[in-house]
Amino acid sequence: MRPQATTPVPLSGANNGSSPTDRRLNTLIRHIGDTSMESQNSSSNISMYPTASYGDSVFAHIVQAPEDPILGVTVAYNKDPSPIKLNLGVGAYRTEEGKPLVLNVVRKAEQILVNDRSRVKEYLPITGLGEFNKLSAKLIFGAESPAIRENRITTVQCLSGTGSLRVGGEFLARHYHQRTIYIPQPTWGNHIKVFQLAGLSVKYYRYYDPKTRGLDFQGMLEDLSSAPSGAIILLHACAHNPTGVDPTLEQWEQIRKLMRSKALLPFFDSAYQGFASGSLDGDAQPIRMFVSDGGECFAAQSYAKNMGLYGERVGALSIVCKSSDVASRVESQLKLVIRPMYSNPPVHGPSIVATVLKDRDLYNEWTLELKAMADRIISMRQQLFDALRARGTPGDWSHIIKQIGMFTFTGLNKEQVAFMTREYHIYMTSDGRISMAGLSSRTVPHLADAINAAVTRMG
Repeated sequence: MRPQATTPVPLSGANNGSSPTDRRLNTLIRHIGDTSMESQNSSSNISMYPTASYGDSVFAHIVQAPEDPILGVTVAYNKDPSPIKLNLGVGAYRTEEGKPLVLNVVRKAEQILVNDRSRVKEYLPITGLGEFNKLSAKLIFGAESPAIRENRITTVQCLSGTGSLRVGGEFLARHYHQRTIYIPQPTWGNHIKVFQLAGLSVKYYRYYDPKTRGLDFQGMLEDLSSAPSGAIILLHACAHNPTGVDPTLEQWEQIRKLMRSKALLPFFDSAYQGFASGSLDGDAQPIRMFVSDGGECFAAQSYAKNMGLYGERVGALSIVCKSSDVASRVESQLKLVIRPMYSNPPVHGPSIVATVLKDRDLYNEWTLELKAMADRIISMRQQLFDALRARGTPGDWSHIIKQIGMFTFTGLNKEQVAFMTREYHIYMTSDGRISMAGLSSRTVPHLADAINAAVTRMG
């Protein structure tokens, strides 16, 4: 049998002897019903969802932001269906076959970490993995550095080089008497925004001479001499990005003397230690010169390039102080910068680095792999130079083999770059910077053809 439908029992009525409670409920139901009808009939209906009544987003006023000038190159490259396309924009190492490389020592270190059953996924301290910090300081300053022996250095793990620069910038904006940082012209595009958003004012000093495609050393010295006493000076430790132009050690010594005489504060960005020349100690020499004189300085490290840990975001910020007491107090304030920013850094990447740096065999194998990467890039420079010379390309292209590191500042202008992208499907930043690590023996002739055509046809 079907269950019989039940008729709702009225809550109130003229003769049903309803209670005061029933009458109140009935009145409430009528009130709610009445107001519902009123709201439906009202022409000024206000929705509880403010965006629904307008049929648009509260963010409708936001304009489309431009692509990042470097990462945007890859976006354009990925959209190109051409089989001959070539991406020379983003600074990431590629093998001779054009594939991303994971170092053998990294794979070995990760296997060691996976097999270690004692490892857990707990939070790191605010300053990061202590072992990683100590080993990173030794790598960049030297194991026998007096500043390390005297505990005058505080090192904190950060989110690769960019995060290290940002943390250092915010610390300076809060605690340093100068709020102006001088950066080279040109420099890595992200430097400007990193320091501005950290709270510093950005100014420039001359660095690159487009006529010689080399260092404007005299202009650099003049601008540093004109900087106010105590100003912060950003210095690329090696393999200057984007130009690939570095001072000689003799020029670094002149820079050091000038900066110390004016009490200018050095802030080194070290993104390519060992990756530039193939020598970890050689590429760190400029920083060690500044530390050996007993003065104070900042150094931001990245393991993206030299250990291939791009996506792991592994870096460190070191501040060399006058005394261990000052270093301790500086570290306490760095924690107050980091805590509200990202609380504490990730654990996997720095564990890889620490595993490699503390094991003699893995460390030695790393230096060999590092040298091999640096040598391949140097080989690409020579091959490109030879190919341009063989084609009789107008101009002096010797700067390609004089420059060092991942990038070459070709000297090509925006029109020539656009021509090469349009006609040859070669992608690079509009300032003519190319990543030598993106080249191979197979693709060098294609690039040389494109450069030759661009220079010949576009002037």
